[in-house]
Amino acid sequence: MAATNALTQIRRNLESHVGQKIRLRAHRGRRKTLEKVGVLENTYPSIFVVRVEEPNYNQRLSFSYADVLTETVELTLVNQEANAKNKS
Repeated sequence: MAATNALTQIRRNLESHVGQKIRLRAHRGRRKTLEKVGVLENTYPSIFVVRVEEPNYNQRLSFSYADVLTETVELTLVNQEANAKNKS
């Protein structure tokens, strides 16, 4: 039951940031890590979608809320990252 509440809390938190630019870091196993900057496009009951726009690389990546809970996927708002650098 506690895991369900945690997943719901993660979903609500992400819903409030739809349309904002985020930095995504996904651990793909065997020392493979995907690091991209994209826009949180939408949230669905079980997954969320990030749109990555780079030269010659337009793609949508989907992840589950459990990935965030287990720290397989780490998300950082780009605006918060810039504010932290300015304060230093």
